[in-house]
Amino acid sequence: MRIGVSLRDPSGRSPITALREELQRAADEGFASAWMSNIFGVDALTALAVAGSGVPGIEVGTAAVPTYPRHPAALAQQARTVAAAVDGRLVLGIGLSHKIVIEDMFGYDYSRPILHMREYLAVLLPLLDKQPASFSGTTVRANIGLTTPSPGRVPVVVAALGAQMLRLAGEQTDGTVLWMTGPATVRDHVVPVITAAARDAGRPSPRVVCLLPVCVTDDPDGARERAARVFAIYGDLPSYRAMLDREGAAGPADVAIVGDEDAVAAQIGQLADAGVTDFVAAEYTIGADGTRTRAFLRTLLI
Repeated sequence: MRIGVSLRDPSGRSPITALREELQRAADEGFASAWMSNIFGVDALTALAVAGSGVPGIEVGTAAVPTYPRHPAALAQQARTVAAAVDGRLVLGIGLSHKIVIEDMFGYDYSRPILHMREYLAVLLPLLDKQPASFSGTTVRANIGLTTPSPGRVPVVVAALGAQMLRLAGEQTDGTVLWMTGPATVRDHVVPVITAAARDAGRPSPRVVCLLPVCVTDDPDGARERAARVFAIYGDLPSYRAMLDREGAAGPADVAIVGDEDAVAAQIGQLADAGVTDFVAAEYTIGADGTRTRAFLRTLLI
């Protein structure tokens, strides 16, 4: 199982400088990958192009770029440009986002999300493979080719949690990227569904990229209380709520990986045993616990 880190959305007067420094640190420490969310801060792909172009030797990924606000041809053009900037080290993670964002904020129709993703991939994937796309669907239409230079195909993982999305990801893409999904759910739901879909489609075994909050500490109760505050919103979003319910978790704090070094190692080991191919640590504490957490994560690279 490869070990990566989640990049914090930078703030302040020099956000890209801060991001580059964080990415450089992850590369210097030997992490396999670094992943960035795309919410309401800096644009993840643009930021990774600028920061990642100066930091060789580490895979960079988005977890994840919402599809609805971007036509798939425009996203393919951007992703291929970023891939060129980072010498082919980009993994494009895409997702549906949530009704509260797509419909209530952006104003798009969110009534047929599975159909939307299937049609979106019908345009995005050929263009990422340097082929033209010609498609006319209910939610997406395109008749376009791109001349964007890029070093090769751009791999795609889908933020897939439910069975239909997992099957779609397995059939057509390189895998899935997960959030707020515990080891039992990965073992009993995610891996069997996506792996069977990939096998039936004649595709290679899919990547299962699992992001979870991590804190190495002697105060697990305090760390879980902090996780409950920091990640509270995810317990209310339907797609994550469904995964927490599958896990028997009351909220995000219950799937956070918390405890001393032995306890955290055991919890991460459960993910590997469940079929996770890439574990990505979302560090959420600073000070002594933050330093201790990063030091522990580095021991997993040996």
